[in-house]
Amino acid sequence: MLDIECFSFLNPALENEMVPILVIATNRGITTIRGTNYCYPHGIPTDFFDRLLIISTQTYLEDEIHKIIEIRCNEEEVEMSKDSKILLTKIGMETSLRYAIHLITAAALAYQKRKGKVVEMEDICRVYSLFLDVKRSTQYLMEYQSQFMFSEVPGGDDEEDAMNS
Repeated sequence: MLDIECFSFLNPALENEMVPILVIATNRGITTIRGTNYCYPHGIPTDFFDRLLIISTQTYLEDEIHKIIEIRCNEEEVEMSKDSKILLTKIGMETSLRYAIHLITAAALAYQKRKGKVVEMEDICRVYSLFLDVKRSTQYLMEYQSQFMFSEVPGGDDEEDAMNS
């Protein structure tokens, strides 16, 4: 989030007659404003907070994700079996909608390679195994962090002993 100097810079800009549209997205609760010891909602000073129009966002429901996937398949002109769309919906619920949408394009390339007529579940499973989502990527990094060149998190007793000596 922004620090107190950034808010001090933005305040006069919001008073200008050519005021810009400013979008701030945050998932912070009541927290300290960076650069101060004051706690406010979302880490935003009250004089700045009073000028905001707050829009609450909700996570998508399963049927909404399914509909978005169908629309995206139509837009990308990807023929997909019903089971594949259901699997992508499940993946979208467990990971993210963005990740599921990226799998549409990758799966379309996979089915073209195997010379299929539509994207099948096997294509979705193949690209799911090839491309990691955020959770699986983080898990992989944590599991193999000691093998990376610039690992900042100690991974085991050997590393801790090396760092302490």
